[in-house]
Amino acid sequence: PGGALIRTRPRFVSRPRLVDALDAGLGRGLVLISAPPGFGKTALLADWSSRRPVAWLSLDAADNDPARFWRHAIAALDRIRPGIAERVEPLLGAQSPPAYEGLVTGLINALAGEPGRGAVVLVLDDYHVIDALAVHESLMFLLAHRPPDLHVVLTSRADPPLRLAGLRADGQLAELRAADLRFTRDEAATLLHEAVDGPLPADAVAELADRILVM
Repeated sequence: PGGALIRTRPRFVSRPRLVDALDAGLGRGLVLISAPPGFGKTALLADWSSRRPVAWLSLDAADNDPARFWRHAIAALDRIRPGIAERVEPLLGAQSPPAYEGLVTGLINALAGEPGRGAVVLVLDDYHVIDALAVHESLMFLLAHRPPDLHVVLTSRADPPLRLAGLRADGQLAELRAADLRFTRDEAATLLHEAVDGPLPADAVAELADRILVM
């Protein structure tokens, strides 16, 4: 789990307007991509992250164990900031649920102690599988005290319980939702041209694109 670069699928249609929105959202601290299955959340992030190093963590139900969650997150971060794991992982053994604030404080201090090395982007994909309060609270602690160079990008099928209203009010939250992720007519047409060998009549493209847009 956790990786530096994720590659997109063949025939993937890049969507510059959403890539630009993600770039702009990094300045907010947390970028939330929230939409039901099938809206291309992971594919969009894979395309976006191919342009920069990121700490990528694909979550599953076992990551509801906060020690496992943070061990994997630290390992992912260590791939783009070597040395982080060596400094922070020893704190895992000293933690007691539910806060894990000592560990997260150590992580914050380790990242803050390396200014000028560029942005650190932590991607948490499929966060909807997390229902452990200890994970939510420790991640919220990280967001509340994050160093300026740390940015978190999170995908989920539903809004996570991370006090989003407060983050939104403080200007610390950027959001992409189902309405944003729907294909525009031009994007749908590009997808059809990529998927079909040979040219399609313009009226056929328009009809099929309309069907994609309402799916």
